[in-house]
Amino acid sequence: MKALDELTFDNRFARLGDAFSTHVLPEPIAAPRLVVASPAAMALLDLDPAEAETPVFAELFGGHKLWAEAEPRAMVYSGHQFGSYNPQLGDGRGLLLGEVYNNAGEHWDLHLKGAGQTPYSRMGDGRAVLRSSIREFLASEALHALSIPTTRALCVIGSDTPVWREKQERAAMVLRLSPSHVRFGHFEFFYYTKRPEQQKELGEHVLAMHFPLCLEQPEPYLAMFREIVERNAELIAKWQAYGFCHGVMNTDNMSILGITFDFGPFAFLDDFDAHFICNHSDDQGRYSFSNQVPIGQWNLSALAQALTPFISVEALRETLGLYLPLFQAHYLDLMRRRLGLTTAEDDDQKLLEHLLQLMQNSGVDYSLFFRRLGDESPEQALARLRDDFVDIKGFDAWGELYIARVAREGEVDQEQRRTRMHAVNPLYILRNYLAQKAIDAAESGDYSEVRRLHAVLSNPFEEQPGMESYAERPPEWGKHLEISCSS
Repeated sequence: MKALDELTFDNRFARLGDAFSTHVLPEPIAAPRLVVASPAAMALLDLDPAEAETPVFAELFGGHKLWAEAEPRAMVYSGHQFGSYNPQLGDGRGLLLGEVYNNAGEHWDLHLKGAGQTPYSRMGDGRAVLRSSIREFLASEALHALSIPTTRALCVIGSDTPVWREKQERAAMVLRLSPSHVRFGHFEFFYYTKRPEQQKELGEHVLAMHFPLCLEQPEPYLAMFREIVERNAELIAKWQAYGFCHGVMNTDNMSILGITFDFGPFAFLDDFDAHFICNHSDDQGRYSFSNQVPIGQWNLSALAQALTPFISVEALRETLGLYLPLFQAHYLDLMRRRLGLTTAEDDDQKLLEHLLQLMQNSGVDYSLFFRRLGDESPEQALARLRDDFVDIKGFDAWGELYIARVAREGEVDQEQRRTRMHAVNPLYILRNYLAQKAIDAAESGDYSEVRRLHAVLSNPFEEQPGMESYAERPPEWGKHLEISCSS
């Protein structure tokens, strides 16, 4: 295990030069202190978990100190925001401190969010508040525990620095880890500003660093785009299967690696609602839960437009055509497993859609339904679950179809079935009201609930003694929290 001063830097993106990013130093926050740290994320850098308790840890990730080898840069990019093109965005409150490689040879970006103003702050203060930093930290690590591709979060550092949003709050910083912070919007920026040389340089950098196998293909850019399409189809299938709503799927919030990126007003579904809008600012519902699938394709189309200097339009269209079939295959495979099915039948899609419509009409808790479905035999589980449905007759009819479907798979040991289903159906998810309770305590100076919730969510599939309250249905007030982009 390493100490903080033993990290090895290799700042590959910074070497691209000033056309791609601007050198900016972090603005320190007052009285930096550790709110929470992730030992699992620290392990990605081979860091000793005990380092989180040292004063220098809070000073480094609170903007007070910097490694000599670090080279903090604010990246420039553009993007489509709610469908409209914004010509210049960039890191308005975050800095790429540098790239570190671990003992396994893996490179990780160290990205400090809330680090102060940059040339791309657009009249903003460049700060992040404690609540948004805690939410990003918890979501990053919770998604990872669910095997959903995501950036990681190493720590949150709190402070005494005042920040004004709707009210006065306290500034904080979150240290984000990712193999890359290149977004769809990076390619859009150089495409729309007509800088073909820089766009080609960016493309060659991304290919060499993140898609080296594509360089062996006859058309490397096309091979890379195909992989991006495949990764995003699988990512969004996992979002939909586990009820995760991103909330701001702008192209500047889409990772070139197909990982969950830039958390804002996210939410996991409580009651199943295909039309759920988690972003209070999304008046038109552009980024509603069910719209995430077509918006994923829309965003890939925007990236395809930016890649037309390298790939023929016909090839781009053909590759885009893979997205929906790939999404459907990944999604149906995941949902079969959530239902405890191990084989595929043609009518499985209808069986699933019928269930989701019943859940929608009755406001059934999305996560707990699947968890409880695996607790007992199908007949026993359905008998217990039926009281959650308004249309009991309709649910009973579905249950008969489900029992027959399970029976066609042959004789199955119930304990094995339970183990298999519980391995894909979490008992604990990051519900908004749980995050809010942890935030309320943290804003009063008590970080114990943030740390406890993080520990519970790090092991979402296993029942944890004494943590029953984290697996309960939310209270009514907890289902209607308003979350905006500043959250």
